[in-house]
Amino acid sequence: MRLRRCGTHAVLVEVDSLDEVEAVRAAVEAAALPDVVELVPAARTVLVATRPGGLPAVREVLASADLAHRAATATEEVVIPVAYDGPDLELVATTAGLTPAEVVELHTGAEYQVAFCGFAPGFAYLTGLPEPLRQPRLDSPRTRVPAGSVGVAGEFTAAYPRATPGGWRLIGRTDAPLFNPRRPTPALLAPGHRVRFEATP
Repeated sequence: MRLRRCGTHAVLVEVDSLDEVEAVRAAVEAAALPDVVELVPAARTVLVATRPGGLPAVREVLASADLAHRAATATEEVVIPVAYDGPDLELVATTAGLTPAEVVELHTGAEYQVAFCGFAPGFAYLTGLPEPLRQPRLDSPRTRVPAGSVGVAGEFTAAYPRATPGGWRLIGRTDAPLFNPRRPTPALLAPGHRVRFEATP
């Protein structure tokens, strides 16, 4: 774990894996430090911003954090309904040596966790994707991926909250309200949330 000062009241925690990112995020969240105002995990870092004077307490938590074990945090499971009719479903199935039905079974049978958010508001990178579905991005990204598209890329699966360019392999679509700026909490998914996909007719 490497700590880098960011401005006056924040620290960037650098680690070596997504599991360690989650361990840091969970440890800081579980400590419930009153002066922490923002906690932003990414692929290999966690930014912790505090009120003035809050960094020493954060450093104490980080000094005792066990990166080999995630702190227990209670999070609700978010169920996202998906119609599995994406344009790349056959490609994903062929690449994995499976039938489309088996792809759906694998994708819906796993439990995912939001590792971090980024790329677009409400776009959550979910870990827990079964190994056969871990596939590269498309050779040529699409100029427009429809909102609600559910895709896979590398070790992640995700749903697009709005129409954007993208190169993920699309296996389905959802009507779940992934992002709404008018809600008190605009994003449906946040780091640490558990997620499950459910097939719909």
